[in-house]
Amino acid sequence: MSSPIPQTPLVAGDDAVSLTGTDLHLSFGDNHVLRGVDIHVDAGTTTTVIGPSGSGKSTLLRVLNRLYEPQQGDILIDGVSVLKDNPDQLRRRIGMVFQQFNLFPHKTVAQNVALAPRKLRGLSRDESYDLAVAQLDAVGLKHKADVRPSTLSGGQQQRVAIARALAMKPEIMFFDEATSALDPELVKGVLALMSELSQEGMTMVVVTHEMGYARDVSDSVLFMDDGAVVETGAPAKLFEDAESERLRTFLSQVL
Repeated sequence: MSSPIPQTPLVAGDDAVSLTGTDLHLSFGDNHVLRGVDIHVDAGTTTTVIGPSGSGKSTLLRVLNRLYEPQQGDILIDGVSVLKDNPDQLRRRIGMVFQQFNLFPHKTVAQNVALAPRKLRGLSRDESYDLAVAQLDAVGLKHKADVRPSTLSGGQQQRVAIARALAMKPEIMFFDEATSALDPELVKGVLALMSELSQEGMTMVVVTHEMGYARDVSDSVLFMDDGAVVETGAPAKLFEDAESERLRTFLSQVL
């Protein structure tokens, strides 16, 4: 059965910001996992990062929000470097949705969404609950506010995770293989929600194996292999007229 139509906008309407990473390097021992990666996401646009497993896509997201500190390069929001900022302050500006939902099973859905705004934004219990319900309304799950996550489908739990990230009022959203753990029949709903976010003007970076999403929703696509950017550009250009043999080979395997 389909969920109720969302009544609340996903994005609060704050001015969008741009995101830039320049010459980003990261190594773990002898393993050079990012090799001079450049990425630029215009304000209010969506960039999708594609590539084979182990190419550095997820690591790039973790460097951009400083879960891993880059060993070289810079990260800028609206042209201003954020490397000297407190990492926790940066992470409040960037919402992140992972492959795993990571919801607290002993808390209700609304309590899961309200927790970070209460602890990190200083909202009262009532304020954070009202915000959580509004954010759940935005993802079509207001009617599930007071149930436990275990009663939800995987797709619904991932939408709760998206609502939780949006409750912090981020300027940028990262999605790291957000549909990979879902059964095929549940993927469509989560991708539709991500598409709606994109249409509402959220600045987004999406790591995904969903080539239809990359082609149809993205403003730009970045193809990575072996820790480096091989090719980047508009979806039509990359999917229909790839310049590199590596990208052509990759697309022939996944399309």
